[in-house]
Amino acid sequence: MIGTIRLAYNLVFPLALILLLPGFMARMIRRGKYRHKFAQRFAIYSDGVLEKIQDTGRIWIHAVSVGEVNIALKLIQALRDNDPSLTFVLSTTTSTGFKLAATRKTTWLEPIYNPLDFLPISRRAVNIIRPRALLLVEAEVWPNLVCEIHRLGAKAALVNARLSPKSENRFRAIRWLAAPIFNQLDLLCLQEPEDVSRWSSLGVDPSKLLVTGSVKFDDSAAAPRPLRDFRPVLDSLGIARSAPILLGGSTFEGEEEFLASTLITLRQSHPDLFLILVPRHQERADAVERRLAALGLRVARRTRLQPESSPDLLLVDNTGELASWYSCATIVFIGKSLCSRGGQNPVEAVNAGVPVLFGPHMRNFSTLAGAFLRDHAAIEVTDAISLLTAVESLLASPETCRDMARRASRCLTSHSGATARTVNALKPILLLDGDHRNPDKCAP
Repeated sequence: MIGTIRLAYNLVFPLALILLLPGFMARMIRRGKYRHKFAQRFAIYSDGVLEKIQDTGRIWIHAVSVGEVNIALKLIQALRDNDPSLTFVLSTTTSTGFKLAATRKTTWLEPIYNPLDFLPISRRAVNIIRPRALLLVEAEVWPNLVCEIHRLGAKAALVNARLSPKSENRFRAIRWLAAPIFNQLDLLCLQEPEDVSRWSSLGVDPSKLLVTGSVKFDDSAAAPRPLRDFRPVLDSLGIARSAPILLGGSTFEGEEEFLASTLITLRQSHPDLFLILVPRHQERADAVERRLAALGLRVARRTRLQPESSPDLLLVDNTGELASWYSCATIVFIGKSLCSRGGQNPVEAVNAGVPVLFGPHMRNFSTLAGAFLRDHAAIEVTDAISLLTAVESLLASPETCRDMARRASRCLTSHSGATARTVNALKPILLLDGDHRNPDKCAP
């Protein structure tokens, strides 16, 4: 069965790649660095990289972009703490993910771009790296890559497994096709107990499912991130320390206008209300500023502050500052959630002790968002009117803000220790001898 599925997959893959390639290339060009190590996507490596990734016995971890790379790095550190002899190849799909992975490059950690999942390319990459095991982060189950790992005689696991409602419905519709692929995995580390029934309904062997919690939301394994005190920046702009602050974190196109409209309306009853906007992509800052200025708002830019300018809002156009700005907020709106983009991570806002709002499109964090809503630890808004209503009600009740923040913090405690539980679950897989080959196990 798996051989037939792989044959069909590899016949369709080139056509799908041709159809998707223009959009993929346009996105890479727009974000820049598309030429960077481009040959690695075809499993073609420089002599220097080859020398490192051919180091026998490395663990191969694949993480798509920045969020998944952060999970991978947390796991890598925990695994190294458990066994300092372990070495790793960390593959990513995006240039931003690669940039982050490259900051941790050492003799025992080599970042690469993930090869295209076409049989000749996947087979070449696996034959070069010959890892002791493959760990896939969250939702990246590539059929050829997984099956080639098994052909090598190694093991494969999905860690911090994420299954959005949309993906679940899609996989259920092709259960006969998806189940054999997922069952090529030796272990799936799930985030929540209810995930067991969801994965089982797709035909995954229940014996391979283990609830470990979310590594992403596990702060017990991470050193506290140093946060900057940005309150003096607000003081320099003339913003009173008693003024309530609405913050939009990682906002996407259209969401800035919703928040600006909320500011304009609520200033009738809260004249000192201040807005801080942190767009998801800093290169959008000029366009965002023009649209806000067209609404009659005075905009201060983080990169060109004018003291005592008394602006209506601050547009943060620096990267890496969002977590620190959360501690200045009274209420936080989590971006990319009103525009069907999957949402952003609410954990840093929750850790800052601030009540959070988000839109209905939180599929990238659906498990956590669902837990927040069930425990009345967050508010879901669906449009500009419900956003306005939610902010207004929270401004009127500081006690409700405190209660929401406390409940959200309690929701996160269930994930404490998830990294250690994942490492313990992986130990049998990582200790297996990768030299026992079975070349015919997954032949297409």
